Amino acid sequence: MNGNQIEALVGMLATFGLLVLMVLPSVIGIVRDKRVDRRIRQAQEDRGERNRPSQKSSSRSTVPSTATWYAEGRRSKKLVSS
Repeated sequence: MNGNQIEALVGMLATFGLLVLMVLPSVIGIVRDKRVDRRIRQAQEDRGERNRPSQKSSSRSTVPSTATWYAEGRRSKKLVSS
């Protein structure tokens, strides 16, 4: 190996080292988030087994939507004007 090849190798290793230093915190954060999510999911499953309700309720909200309120308002105006 001559001087140019050694210099290129050192440059590539330095670039690779900087890339690793920049990416490593993100990878550590992703792994940590996954671990926390897994613990939360496990705790919810454990709590769900202990507090199992006798009857399941629907997940849909019973509050009318904005479209329903708007339609009811228009209907009531028609009734008042007639």
